[in-house]
Amino acid sequence: MTEAETHSGRGSSSPLAPSLFHLDDVLWVMHCAEGPVPRTAAAAVREFMDKELQPWTVGWEADFVGIPQRTKAEGGRLLGAAPGDLTLTATTTSGLVAVAQGLPWRIGDEVLAPLGEFPANAWPWLALRHRGVEFREVPLWPGHEAGERAWASRPPTVPVDPEARLLEAIGPRTRVLTVSWVRFQDGLRLDLQRLAAGCLERGVTLVVDGIQGAGTLPVELSRIVGVDAFVTGGHKGLLAPQGLGLLWTSQRFRETLSPPGGWLSVEEATNFDRPATDLQRDWAGDGSKLEVGVPNLLGCVALAESLSVLNGAGAHAVEAHILQLQGQFLAGLAGIPEWRGEAQRLTELWQEGRISSIVGIHHGGRGPAELQKILSRGMEQGIYASIREGYLRIALHGWHTGADIDRLLRWLEEAGPQVRK
Repeated sequence: MTEAETHSGRGSSSPLAPSLFHLDDVLWVMHCAEGPVPRTAAAAVREFMDKELQPWTVGWEADFVGIPQRTKAEGGRLLGAAPGDLTLTATTTSGLVAVAQGLPWRIGDEVLAPLGEFPANAWPWLALRHRGVEFREVPLWPGHEAGERAWASRPPTVPVDPEARLLEAIGPRTRVLTVSWVRFQDGLRLDLQRLAAGCLERGVTLVVDGIQGAGTLPVELSRIVGVDAFVTGGHKGLLAPQGLGLLWTSQRFRETLSPPGGWLSVEEATNFDRPATDLQRDWAGDGSKLEVGVPNLLGCVALAESLSVLNGAGAHAVEAHILQLQGQFLAGLAGIPEWRGEAQRLTELWQEGRISSIVGIHHGGRGPAELQKILSRGMEQGIYASIREGYLRIALHGWHTGADIDRLLRWLEEAGPQVRK
């Protein structure tokens, strides 16, 4: 391998082998919408479905109890958390709902959030209005807009300090700060350590929607003092099918939450040597306290295998690989006149550690129709990206290669001038 190849990533191997996935010639750069499921996860699902065809082969300890345990063990390994602090949740939203509905609110309490959160991290809190809880949004940089004005928003630039804006916005009635670790549209990455320290100092609960970072960014939840809850669906960077995710809560915080009342969320729930009708039990002390019923075993099989694949690669290796490819991409983008200014903005953010696995290319006045034309040109070439609220999103993961970056740059070089004609 030459020095140039090492620098560009063209000669380096991917931490996730492309052959793990059934992508053929498709260049999928939108795990920020939905990640591809590894072949081994699909095979594990088929194997378990064969058991379901003969339900007498489904084992109580090995399957009903053992499969969710394996899922939490793999999830804990990836997220740097004790498996017992994890709760199986259908989606990011359902995990946030469990937290929002479980907290003991007072009339006048306030939930603070960045402006422009994905709705999964807005509606669970807005649903508390009837209980007297207010929801307030905070712009993260000058010219930041959302909602009907989303396409008119200025993009984030260096210097950007969203943590300072959020912590400064905390007031005497603020009970919860809820944030996305990685923003879904512009890909901006927030500093969880800094937010956790600031919330701890102010006595404010910190809740994190982690779906756009989990699987591509390393995290040690058990070591970040001040994060109270972290939730992620499994179908993006975790590379599992839709319908199952993970909620992490600290033990101290979990003790303050009211359980939803699932029959498996009590002590000795799976011990049938004790009559199931014996209701003289305490709620479970671990994450199962927040689960609502029989686990989605099929989803667990898939998620556990996908997590195992990611753990085999290592979160730090995946992150390093993505950073290397992004450097190659941004350097190439800077050489295309149509994108030079945007490449400079993104490169400055990337150098400051503000870019996640999502490179959010701002439309820069092109507008929805022109950006859609660029996207369509890519799809004609087998390149699948996505657009959200004024940003063309290029989401890289551990299986992408330097050749993929070259292909992306050819697409954007050809598409940019053509759609202006």
